[in-house]
Amino acid sequence: VQLQASGGGLVQAGGSLRLSCATSGLTFRSATLAWFRQAPGKENEFVARIFRSGGAIAYADSVKGRFTISRDTAKNTFYLQMDSLKPDDTAVYYCAAGSRIILSSSYKISNYEYKGQGTLVTVSS
Repeated sequence: VQLQASGGGLVQAGGSLRLSCATSGLTFRSATLAWFRQAPGKENEFVARIFRSGGAIAYADSVKGRFTISRDTAKNTFYLQMDSLKPDDTAVYYCAAGSRIILSSSYKISNYEYKGQGTLVTVSS
C-alpha cells in the first residue's frame, strides 16, 4: 500500500489550498481515511477523517467550518480542501489510511497502518 500526498505550498492568510492523497493497493472503499498535521515544535495533530465505507466525518475544532475532507472512490484518492487559512495552519500535513481503525482510535496517527510522506503548508500573515 502506498499513499502519496501533494498540494502543499505557500499561501497568504485567508487563502485556500487543496491537498490530495493518492492511494494504491488499498481497499479504498472500506478504509478509514484521515489527515493529520505537525507544526514545528508541536506534536502531531488530528485534522479530519472519513470513517470506513459509512463515511462518518469528523474534524478538529480548530479547522471545523474551514476545512473539508472528501474522497473519490473512482480515483482512489482523498482530499482536504482548506479555506480561510490562518498562519496557525502552517504545518506538514500527512495523509493516513487504515483498514482496522475503530472510531475511538481514529484520532491518533499511530493507529493507522499506512501514512503518506507529508506535504508542507505554509500560511503567511
